[in-house]
Amino acid sequence: MVYFTADMHFGHRAIINMQNRPFESVEEMDRVLLQNYNSVVRQNDTVYILGDICHHMKIEDADNLIRKMNGKKYLIIGNHDKKYDPRLFEDIRDFMKTSIDGCNFALMHYPMLSWPKKSSGGYQLHGHIHARMEYNEKNRAEGIRRYDVGVDANNFFPVSVKQIIDFFGEQVNIDDHDIV
Repeated sequence: MVYFTADMHFGHRAIINMQNRPFESVEEMDRVLLQNYNSVVRQNDTVYILGDICHHMKIEDADNLIRKMNGKKYLIIGNHDKKYDPRLFEDIRDFMKTSIDGCNFALMHYPMLSWPKKSSGGYQLHGHIHARMEYNEKNRAEGIRRYDVGVDANNFFPVSVKQIIDFFGEQVNIDDHDIV
């Protein structure tokens, strides 16, 4: 399966109040986010992390935490990401396009007004803005295939490609993916 996530902000105590996250401490937040992530992402799954894995965390601690995250990880760099050990990722980029069973996805940390294949049904997935699900619902209602995959908009879990396609009302057979 293919998953997407963003904006975990592991180690970032202030994000709890800034985003009204339901955690008593940064330790609880980090534990729950890692547990949620690993509860859906398996070792052989592919996960695209659209930025801001950690913030205010020593690079060694960040790398150790990333090692605990399941899956084959692709990093789309966010504004708070550091120079993590590149061996922890299949690839690291600022922007990426991928096609999954004929559906085209443009991946970037930041939301975009336009993206490759937008006019032919392509999706743009992003993080950065720490939106809630209402943002994604508003985009869908307006016919905009842009989706915030950040944890704040997805109950603090990664979101699968199937969930995103189902959210927009498409029926696609999801088996594998190709990086473009």
